[in-house]
Amino acid sequence: MAERAALEELVRLQGERVRGLKQQKASAEQIEEEVAKLLKLKAQLGPDEGKQKFVLKTPKGTRDYSPRQMAIREKVFDVIISCFKRHGAEVIDTPVFELKETLTGKYGEDSKLIYDLKDQGGELLSLRYDLTVPFARYLAMNKLTNIKRYHIAKVYRRDNPAMTRGRYREFYQCDFDIAGQFDPMIPDAECLKIMCEILSSLQIGDFLVKVNDRRILDGMFAICGVPDSKFRTICSSVDKLDKVSWEEVKNEMVGEKGLTPEVADHIGDYVQQHGGVSLVEQLLQDPKLSQNKQALEGLEDLKLLFEYLTLFGIADKISFDLSLARGLDYYTGVIYEAVLLQTPVRPGEEPLGVGSVAAGGRYDGLALEEKVRTTETQVLVASAQKRLLEERLKLVSELWDAGIKAELLYKKNPKLLNQLQYCEEAGIPLVAIIGEQELKDGVIKLRSVASREEVDVRREDLVEEIKRRTSPALRIC
Repeated sequence: MAERAALEELVRLQGERVRGLKQQKASAEQIEEEVAKLLKLKAQLGPDEGKQKFVLKTPKGTRDYSPRQMAIREKVFDVIISCFKRHGAEVIDTPVFELKETLTGKYGEDSKLIYDLKDQGGELLSLRYDLTVPFARYLAMNKLTNIKRYHIAKVYRRDNPAMTRGRYREFYQCDFDIAGQFDPMIPDAECLKIMCEILSSLQIGDFLVKVNDRRILDGMFAICGVPDSKFRTICSSVDKLDKVSWEEVKNEMVGEKGLTPEVADHIGDYVQQHGGVSLVEQLLQDPKLSQNKQALEGLEDLKLLFEYLTLFGIADKISFDLSLARGLDYYTGVIYEAVLLQTPVRPGEEPLGVGSVAAGGRYDGLALEEKVRTTETQVLVASAQKRLLEERLKLVSELWDAGIKAELLYKKNPKLLNQLQYCEEAGIPLVAIIGEQELKDGVIKLRSVASREEVDVRREDLVEEIKRRTSPALRIC
């Protein structure tokens, strides 16, 4: 008995160690090592025939709701649904689980939080992580291009729950999406208007909506010297700035993700700025940021967005915040997040944020259907400016001579957007973009159609890079 009691004490202490490491957010490797020790100790302990424990409890990260709480929920949903319908939305529903391959690769670093289900009937399934990717699958299956829809349902995340901070493993999302091709920023402005209408109607306190643009973030990372391959992981670090200090974020960037302190400091100069349209105009004059094409497009769209928000009467509720990153991989443009503000305890003190209560953003090209390719074209030769037909013809000829399957549009001065759209429609995986600056630098900008990532490749290395990226073993397309 004494030996068993000593072993039980070791199990208890080891369990406390594991919990402590999780709370400290230790590395996954360290936690796994200590969990393995705990399981080994429990195996030595074996079953205790004298004890029959049966604990009545809800699983971690879930809770029951009483009739009173359900009455409050119903009133909240009524307000939200009423607003969605006022803006012309239809309602849909989708299964609580999806094929695992439907969800794979859509959530960046958060993909590890997806609940996988045991194989049943020959299909690998996962519980839905959000309502957006199932919506994209719904659009593709039903061949829909335009719809304004809402969907209120439970989603599931294999997260480390923190009930006191509202972090659950099972919770409701209330989604509103506008799918289709529209002029810039008009639907985005309506989504922000809806968010403000709902939060005002619920009368839950003062709030602020932070906005940013993923193109501005990517442009900022580029001019600061962040390698392309680290954009998403650094984006995830920046997104923590609403919870931890800049110094902690910087330490993560440098210590865990391999940035130099100089690059991290350069990022810090930008991401600690926030304001209104005046900050947008200030950054449009930034000598480095304004020279980055992606950042410039994002800033110009944000300036237009603020014009529409002013017309909607909600510009005073919106803050342009360069630290807002939104970790999900599928966002491609404007992103936003609403936070509740607490009233200062004493005059002159800053309001304290109590966390995000609503969020969203623009996502282009979240297509889930398999395109049937009718050609084997590997790359489209495109131009970023006018009067570059001769250069396009030279390059496509070089590629043909090297055995690369290549095309170009038969127009003198095609718009870059039309060339990119042609690639998406035809299933062409790569675009080789010629521009005046690229010609001067002796490089070609190679763009992945699927990920939209662009890299400069020296002209003499282009053939080899295209072959590497389109190798069947890599399945880049």
